[in-house]
Amino acid sequence: MGSGWLKKRFIRWMEDNRGLILTVFGLPLSFMFDLVLQVRNWSYRVFLSSPSQHFQRVANIQAQVKKNMNRPVSERRPMCTSRPNWLSLSTTFFNKEECHKVPIPLYDILQLDEKNLTVTVEPMVTVGDITRYLVPKGYTLAVTLEIADATLGGLAFGVGMTTYSHKVGLYQEAIVEYEVVLGDGSVVTATRENEYSDLYHCLPWSHGSLGFLVGLKLQIIPVKPYIHMKYIPVRGQEKYCNMIRDISGAEDKNKEVPDYVEATIFNKEDAVIMVGNFADVKTEAEKSKINHVTKWYKPWFYKHVESFLEKGESEEYIPLREYLLRHDKAIFWVLESMIPFGNHPVFLFLLGWMLPPKPAFMKLTTTATVRAMTFTKQVFQDIILPINKLEEQINKSHELFDTYPVLVYPCRIYNHGEHTGQLRAPRPDQMVTGTNYGMFNDLGVYGVPRLVRERKPWDAVTAMRKMEDFTRSIGGYHFLYADTFLTREEFEEMFDTTAYEVVRRKYFAEGAFPHLYDKTKPEIDVVAVGKAYINPLS
Repeated sequence: MGSGWLKKRFIRWMEDNRGLILTVFGLPLSFMFDLVLQVRNWSYRVFLSSPSQHFQRVANIQAQVKKNMNRPVSERRPMCTSRPNWLSLSTTFFNKEECHKVPIPLYDILQLDEKNLTVTVEPMVTVGDITRYLVPKGYTLAVTLEIADATLGGLAFGVGMTTYSHKVGLYQEAIVEYEVVLGDGSVVTATRENEYSDLYHCLPWSHGSLGFLVGLKLQIIPVKPYIHMKYIPVRGQEKYCNMIRDISGAEDKNKEVPDYVEATIFNKEDAVIMVGNFADVKTEAEKSKINHVTKWYKPWFYKHVESFLEKGESEEYIPLREYLLRHDKAIFWVLESMIPFGNHPVFLFLLGWMLPPKPAFMKLTTTATVRAMTFTKQVFQDIILPINKLEEQINKSHELFDTYPVLVYPCRIYNHGEHTGQLRAPRPDQMVTGTNYGMFNDLGVYGVPRLVRERKPWDAVTAMRKMEDFTRSIGGYHFLYADTFLTREEFEEMFDTTAYEVVRRKYFAEGAFPHLYDKTKPEIDVVAVGKAYINPLS
């Protein structure tokens, strides 16, 4: 019995007791960590930041870019932001030490235009910031991610989708304009119609590989204070898949659709479909149905949803901001694998105010072993797939992962023409008749596969590569914030990089910024690590 055996036993003990370890050590440290970040951000906004200084801050970024690009070629390095990896929501750790790091201290909300229904922001404004700002004024973003720490700039250069996406599409469809510092230090504003429209269409899914985002104008929508939520439990896969397609308008462009639609699938045959509409609460009967779902002592939202499988169909009113951030406390349902007892009423009452553990803290404290386990012992994937193949999606996820719940958000994917961005146009059979969009959906698979729970061998690499093969075969896309296992050729089969490569050359990104494939591929040898962790620790 050498040190290797002891290490394995210690890791197994930590796996078996991770809930206790996270409760005793992780949650308090995460809470204090978050307080420090909150104070830092507050101090920056109060003492160092001002919307009127936006142009000067952008000029400082331009100067740093020009300085780097004026170095001799032998000393020049590709650029990236200086924001630490642990502050991003990506599961990967891009090696920023090989790049010239440029600070992007842009945290301000710049302008609200109520006439044209837009808000202009700097890229480091978070979902939490913008909902606090907009909701009291009677607005929200057309596409609002459910995680408060996500930045609006990160979503703009990555991707975002939510339960309003069946009406407007991906986050990128609600972006009016981008303000970008290019590789030569110049700053441009890209819109759908102006001279930089080719750049506009390639910036989504580019992950900072085409320039530095310094400003963003986003579409907003008028709202009411509450969401009238209906919970519809459905038994039978065919029945719930058909209902999701019908409610979302996937089969009829003239279908009157609700404001918000989502489904949580609890096993292959059981799901709860949620239908939400903006509402005022006036009568006493309506007031009695108000549910503050994000209160610290309230059950995790997905557990609340699951209860309707037994209770039957029901309705309630949720304050709008609480609805928008309903999944934040339990990080959807990821927290259950970390703290299995975390939804117990006693735990929630005593310690629920510290939830969730901050993603930034968890990434900051990630060791090599923990990093390996992020894909060999669990699944964290969002995949955009055509909704006409919903049954096949669920069956494939069950075959490869067998972890539940599974999230389904219907979403329009627009046909903007051939080679106008990284997303390929929907195939003819995926289009909604009489429109310029197809109805797809996000398949959110987050959890520990059944074989891992049973402490049996599970080959993460083979499972994920089979999922990627399936995704490519039916014209889908994997979100690039998570680990991917694609070769360069497979990547270019899934994503259309034709316009992207042209834009990289045209707007001085070649040599100035890492390539998209290099920026998003895992920083570790996933095949080697996957093989090392196939068998459960003995």
